Amino acid sequence: MTYQKTKHSKPLAKDRGRSQRTSAKSHNPERVLLFGLHAVQAALANEKRPVFAVRATENAAHRLAPLIAKRGLQPERVLPRALDRELGADTVHQGVLLEAGPLDSRNLDELDLSGTLLVLDQVTDPHNVGAALRSAAAFGANALIMTQRHSPPLGGVLAKSASGALDLVPIVQVRNLAEALAELGERGVMRLGLAEEAETTLEATPLRHPLALILGAEGRGLRQLTRERCDALCRISTASALASLNVSNAAAIALHWAQVRVTRD
Repeated sequence: MTYQKTKHSKPLAKDRGRSQRTSAKSHNPERVLLFGLHAVQAALANEKRPVFAVRATENAAHRLAPLIAKRGLQPERVLPRALDRELGADTVHQGVLLEAGPLDSRNLDELDLSGTLLVLDQVTDPHNVGAALRSAAAFGANALIMTQRHSPPLGGVLAKSASGALDLVPIVQVRNLAEALAELGERGVMRLGLAEEAETTLEATPLRHPLALILGAEGRGLRQLTRERCDALCRISTASALASLNVSNAAAIALHWAQVRVTRD
C-alpha cells in the first residue's frame, strides 16, 4: 500500500493583462483568494474570517446574496472568463472569487482533545490536504495539525478541495511536529501512525480517545522522528498488493474507522 500523490491541474496561469490593482491584491500577503461556492460560502459564514471583496457572476452572486449582504459587501459582477483570466483557465471557480484575510493561527492549548485529531507530516499537495480536511469535517475530527513548512497555503486550491471545511475545522500549524506529538502524548493522547510496512492492521489496533491519527507525505511516508513519537504504527488492509491509497483516501478511511471503532468500544 502506497500513499501516493494525486494528479492535479496544471499550475495557475498568470494573466499579464490584469490591472495593477487586481495583481497587487492577489499578491498581498495579508489576503488570500478563495474560490468555489462551498469554500466562499463557508468563509462568508465564518465570523472569524475577515472578508474584503467579492467578484461573482450574476448566478453566483444571487446564490450567495444573503451572506454577502450580511457581511456588508457589494459584489463586483463579472463574467466567468474574467475569473478564468485571473485564476487560470483550469481553475474550477464556479463563478465566484473572494478576497479574504487569513484565519487567526491556533495553538495546541486551544484544542479540544476529547476526540480525534488528524495530523499530517509534511503533506504538500493542496488537493490531498483539502480532501483530508473535508474528511476531518465529515467524521467530526476536532482539529487538523500540520507543519508550518512543507505544507500548502491555507487558501486557493486547498480551500476549494476542502469544500468549506477550511472554515469549519480548527487548524494548528506547528514548527516542530515531533515536539508537538510529544506534548500530545504528555496530555494522554494516543498517537497512531499509519505506515504501509506496519505489521499490525488498523482494524486490529485497539483505539481510544483522545486519539491522533498521523499520516505522512506522499511517497516517503512518516519521517523517523515522527515515527518515534507514535505509540503504535498500523496499516490499512487492502485487497491486493497492487492496491494503493493516496494520503487523503487513507485519512478518510482512518477517520471513519476511528469513529466507528471508538464509539462501538
